[in-house]
This record gives sequence, structure tokens and C-alpha cells, in this order.
Amino acid sequence: MRNALRLRFWLETGMAIVTGILFVITLAQRDWIEVVFKVDPDNRSGSLEWVIVAAFLVVTLTLLALASYEWHRARVSIS
Repeated sequence: MRNALRLRFWLETGMAIVTGILFVITLAQRDWIEVVFKVDPDNRSGSLEWVIVAAFLVVTLTLLALASYEWHRARVSIS
């Protein structure tokens, strides 16, 4: 099964893990963006952070769905 999985599956899974971790970090500590980049584009209102949390969630779920499709494709090709 492992040999039947394309590189695309591993990239989608890896990126889903990264964006999932960033989603959790941003959800728990929303001001990390201001600390890291030393920029406060929303004047401490928090609206940009909520948009980023939502974006990370959407990207993570999309990547997981794509990886799941690749997983099922590989299972069907083996059978």
C-alpha cells in the first residue's frame, strides 16, 4: 500500500499537519502574528486573527479531504 501512494498524498498530508498546527497555535495564542512579524494590521481588534484561524481551518480540511481521496485511490488500485 505504501508504494501505491503517490507523492501528492504525502505532500497533502504534510501540509495538512503544518496548517493544522498553525490553526491550533493561532486559535490558542492569537497575537503570535504580531509578535513574530512585529506588525499590527488590525490595531489589536483581533479580526485579522479570526480570519486567519478560519483560513487555516479551511485549508487543513481541504488538504485532509484531498489526502483522503488519494488514500482511497491507492486502496482501489491495489484491489
